[in-house]
Amino acid sequence: MSGRIIFSRPYRSAAELSNVTAVLESDHCHGDGPFTAAATAKLAEITGARHVLLTTSCTHALELAALLLELGPGDEVIVPSFAFTSTAAAFAVHGATCVFVDIDSTTGNIDPQAAAAAITDHTKAIVVMHYGGVAADMAALQYLADRHGLALIEDNAHGLGGTWRGRALGTLGTLGTQSFHDTKNVHCGEGGALLLSDDILMGRAEIIREKGTDRARFLRGQVDKYSWQDIGSSYLPSELNAAVLDAQLAEFHIIQRARHRVWHTYAAGLGPWAAAYGVAPMSVPPDRRHTAHLFYLRMPTEEARDGLIRHLADRGIVAPFHYVPLDSSAAGLKYGRTPYPCTRSARFAASIIRLPLWPMLTRDQIHRVLDAVTAYRC
Repeated sequence: MSGRIIFSRPYRSAAELSNVTAVLESDHCHGDGPFTAAATAKLAEITGARHVLLTTSCTHALELAALLLELGPGDEVIVPSFAFTSTAAAFAVHGATCVFVDIDSTTGNIDPQAAAAAITDHTKAIVVMHYGGVAADMAALQYLADRHGLALIEDNAHGLGGTWRGRALGTLGTLGTQSFHDTKNVHCGEGGALLLSDDILMGRAEIIREKGTDRARFLRGQVDKYSWQDIGSSYLPSELNAAVLDAQLAEFHIIQRARHRVWHTYAAGLGPWAAAYGVAPMSVPPDRRHTAHLFYLRMPTEEARDGLIRHLADRGIVAPFHYVPLDSSAAGLKYGRTPYPCTRSARFAASIIRLPLWPMLTRDQIHRVLDAVTAYRC
């Protein structure tokens, strides 16, 4: 064994240090400077989004979405049970009730039929998380949203660069959010973005994002002074974060090629072993382009999953499971409700194991992982 193989390692782009130095040597370290503008333009080019606002995190982008849609006490938001805490907490913090629904076991994404069964007169929005950067069934979800007059919010934390039927993830719903946490394909340590197409929502979003002021209009010369206009908070990242993000986005396609190299090597190398032992490797429907954010295996039992985690750990390879279903969590029980049992979510969470995946993994490291996995018997 030649060194421990960790699960994730943040990518380092070539221009990060020079960009950060440029900020520190300038007189503009707070937000909405030249690197914020440059990173915003790159993100708009990658996604095709009409409007892009950088934020301090994906969580804050989701909170900004909740404020824009005026979600609060008495409102219900449908959320997949198998998701990160922010997917629900961002709405619960404003007093909305999270209604947890089951997932599609093939992709780990929200099941449109389960979402349809959970709609009530109080439902205001459906939240979609594109798990692992693989799109949910957006046709069925958009139909539901249109039929019932609901907002469709995309938590696209895993999905930058992914598509559904040729359309960019994060731009398909009413609002989309991105994450630039250092576990994501592109990162700035901590960061996020809000994507939207509606001009009216955009006008209000930039006010809420800037402490409720019209400072953005002032900076564009549209007003002669800025003042408090609306509710708001400080969701604007500093130029230091934006400088790192701009450098990362400049190498987005390099990062993606490297991640897909790892993903496809796993997919090709694990097929026969998986078929022999009843293991379901991550798969992608043909009408979707994934982001190589994750490569996971669904083991036949929880015992087999835990055994493989220990087996790999003994060989110096870190391979964790993932979320505890939200409907069974302490906060989920307090701030939400579950109209129907989320049995597929529970099985998915109990069977999944994620393999190391980051751009700098060497060929030898990838094959060490493959050899270790295929040596396991379940």
